[in-house]
Parts: sequence; C-alpha cells; structure tokens
Amino acid sequence: MFSLTDLPAGFHDDPGPHYDALLAETPVCAQSDGSFVVSRHADLTAIYRDTERFISDKRAVFEPKFGAASPLFEHHTTSLVFNDPPLHTRVRRIMSASLTPRALHRLEPALIDTVDRLIAGLPEHPDMIRDFASRIPVEVIGNLLDVPHDEREPLREWSLAILGALEPVLGADEEAAGNAAVVAFSEYLADLIARRRRQPGDPDTDVLTRLIAGDADGALSQTELIHNCIFILNAGHETTTNLIGSALALLCDHPDQRSALADNPALADTATEEILRLRSPNQFGNRLAVQDAMIAGEHIPAGSNLHLCIGAANRDGTVFDNPGVFDITRRPNRHLAFGGGPHVCIGLTLARLEARIAVTRFVAAWPQYRITRRTEAGRVRFRGYSELYVIPE
Repeated sequence: MFSLTDLPAGFHDDPGPHYDALLAETPVCAQSDGSFVVSRHADLTAIYRDTERFISDKRAVFEPKFGAASPLFEHHTTSLVFNDPPLHTRVRRIMSASLTPRALHRLEPALIDTVDRLIAGLPEHPDMIRDFASRIPVEVIGNLLDVPHDEREPLREWSLAILGALEPVLGADEEAAGNAAVVAFSEYLADLIARRRRQPGDPDTDVLTRLIAGDADGALSQTELIHNCIFILNAGHETTTNLIGSALALLCDHPDQRSALADNPALADTATEEILRLRSPNQFGNRLAVQDAMIAGEHIPAGSNLHLCIGAANRDGTVFDNPGVFDITRRPNRHLAFGGGPHVCIGLTLARLEARIAVTRFVAAWPQYRITRRTEAGRVRFRGYSELYVIPE
C-alpha cells in the first residue's frame, strides 16, 4: 500500500510510476493515520468544488502536528490557503485587485529586464536554481510588496523552512527551523508594515499598502496581515522557482521539444502548461472532510484529512492522452497544478508569466545547454530541484 510516511524507493526521483499505480489500483488510498490519498482527476475536481463537505481550514489537522501555541500553527491557520470564508474571501479580494491583467502587464517590462540581466550575469557553470530560477520570483514578489532590495536575502531560506514543515513527515530539526523562520519573518514584516503605515505606497501597485488599507469590511488584524504577507512571499516564490527549474530540466531531457520551442517561441504558453502538468510544483493539496462522503466507492468518514494528489491527477489517462509523454503542443491541457474551485491559486497568471519569459529567453540565449548535475529537493508536497548545474554547448 502506498504510504506518505514510508515512501517507496525511488519516489523522489520519479514519482510517476507510483502515481500510475495509485490511479489504476487504489485511487482512494487509506493511510495508517486515518487520512486518505485521493488521486483521480475527476475526484479532485469534485472535491475542490464542494466547499460544503470539504473545507480548507486545517486547525484540527495542524494542532497535533505543530502544537496550538507554536508559530507554525499560528501561521498556517491564519494564511489564505488554509482558510475558508470570510477571511479567505476578504484577503483574496484585496490581493486580486493588484493582480489584474492590467497590473501584470505593467510588470512585464521589468520582469524581462530582470531575466535578461540574470542571463547576462550567469557564471560559466551556473546552478540554475541558485543563480536564476530562485532569483526571479524573489524580485517579482519583492516588488509587489515593495520589499527593499537590500532586505530580500533571507526570504528564500525562511520560505523553504516554513513550507518544509508541511511535509508529511516532520522531524524535530525541521520543526524547529520552521518555527524559527516564522518568528524571524514575522518580526521583519512587523517592522516593514510599520514603515509602510508611515509612508504608504501606491495601492494600485503595492500589495502591502493595499492589504494594510483593507476593504469595505475593514482592516485586517496585525496577525492576519503578517501571516498573509508571509504566505504571498512563500507561495509566490518557491513554487515558481520549482516551475522554472523543472522547465529547464524537462526541455533539456527532451531536446526535440527544446528545439521546437527555440524555433517557435509562440509555443511558450502550451509549453508552460505541459510543464505544469507533468511536473507540478505543488504535488499535493489537502482538504478536510466535514461530512461523511463516498469517493470512488470508498467511505470517507467526517473528520478525515484528504491528501489530494495533484501529481497523479495530472497523469490520469481518462483526461490526458499518453499522459507520460512530454508534449509542449498538448491541447487541451486541463491540469490541476493550480488546484481548483474557490481556492484556485490566486497567482496563477503571474506564475505563468514568469515561467514563460524566463524559459523562452534562456532557451534563446543558451539553445544547446546541457545539465551536468541535478539534485532533487527530496520533498513530497513541493517538487523541485535543490540544484541544477548547466553548461552551454
């Protein structure tokens, strides 16, 4: 039986065969702690849409994991992603106003400049995670919140530590690092928020100023404000880093697809969707069943935690032809990399924009790059590389 707490050998290097087995044999797979792994595309889609029976609030799940008095518990139960209305609705509405197509269009020239500057400054043998992929979202999200450039250095390490605590198995060292990161991040943001209250930015371009101002329902509390800023920086950073890194690896592993993209940059949009499908940065989502339910013929008792296997759903042969094949021209491509329903990722358009510009401009500059060393980050929930060294050829 597939177990999230006792993963099969080779899972991190290639989870695909294990996902295929789940889809074929146990699309609803019971876990030893009473939770369930759900893997079929149709079931995930239905769960995302059914907000009455399946909720995002994780207090009941996170309290035994983190402890109710811990910084990690406070963060993960206050941020947008693990909340339901009314907080989810309010924060999402405030954030959405700064992520409109018009607002993103204004970001594009600066994003292109950032990507071109990074490519021009790459060393002879770069680690494309450290030297490229991770730097792009830090700049973009840092700009959205108007974080001073000389204060951005710790953001990635804080993000990695906090998101790492969401892994199915949490060691004592990882838990301590996650709690310390929440504390340090919160202290930094409290100071940044105080400065921004004294000198507000333009609410049309500064998400932090907009969040501070609140909406017609009033202002967010200081705790809500801090933890949703952490969420924005974390969610917009690590997943996009993984998306760009995975794109560069997949294209190198499939030189015919890389050549097709280099010859026809108009394929960038469908290429991005295929990368999101085949190597989703977020491999698992979660919902809590608050009513008894039947999924794929299995009884799900109220109170059960559901691990929604996005990585498997995106290989579901009832939805995707030849799902194990990497095809940058694939249409349609109804992947679930950004989740679904009311909680669909609020930054999906921005992530696509970052990936499209980063990948097409790098492939144009280094059309025959070769990977010399790669290391999987070794995480279950968030899939990506911790290092990806390349050379031009």
